[in-house]
Amino acid sequence: MSSEMTQFIGELLGTFILVLLGNGVVCSIALNKTKAQNTGWLMVTLGWAVAVTIAVYASGFLCPAHLNPAVTISLAVIGSFPWAQVVPFIIAQMIGAMAASVLLYLHFYPHFQETEDTGTVLGCFSTAPAIRHTWSNVFGEMLGTAVLMVGILAMGQNKLSDGMSPMIVGLIILTIGFSLGSTTGYAINPARDLGPRLMHAILPLKHKGDSDWGYAWIPIVGPILGGIVGSVLYNMIIQLTM
Repeated sequence: MSSEMTQFIGELLGTFILVLLGNGVVCSIALNKTKAQNTGWLMVTLGWAVAVTIAVYASGFLCPAHLNPAVTISLAVIGSFPWAQVVPFIIAQMIGAMAASVLLYLHFYPHFQETEDTGTVLGCFSTAPAIRHTWSNVFGEMLGTAVLMVGILAMGQNKLSDGMSPMIVGLIILTIGFSLGSTTGYAINPARDLGPRLMHAILPLKHKGDSDWGYAWIPIVGPILGGIVGSVLYNMIIQLTM
């Protein structure tokens, strides 16, 4: 198997696990009559942090484990990743996110049937702001993703023990969720939001409601811009100080 195909499969697998476990904890907390219903934001942030950690461990031996178009694009902008691989990586990430959403729909099927609030159902697939305020929502997604990219790039400037990188990435996701995530739900990953949102629009959900396409551009544009800004600025700082 070619290295390109191996990396494609790795990105697909990693993003699949990330969304399966990350949105899985959202479903557990939000949907009616689960045993974890209403256990709160702490569980969401912890669940997503562990989901990212496991996803990177599971796929990192196959690929760079970007699992996020914003990461892939940002690294390409600063010359740390080949542009020729950007589109294949994003396709793999989207497929993984969409496939995970289908399995979550099947796994939580009776609970989706019991949940009548359409906003809650959509929240099991994609993000939405606590207060809808366009420029602030865009800025929040930009800031969170900029912090993510600074954290990822900073790992390369430190001597980490073998196998520690996925845990550090998980801790970065955890602190972003705690500190910055409560305003928009911290998508900080276009595939994590758009892939599941597309499946929300397609799947035969009993209480579907609107997929909120008017907001959908924010967790795409915000993370990409924020990732680029964070990567470029941090890269400039490193170059100036070396």
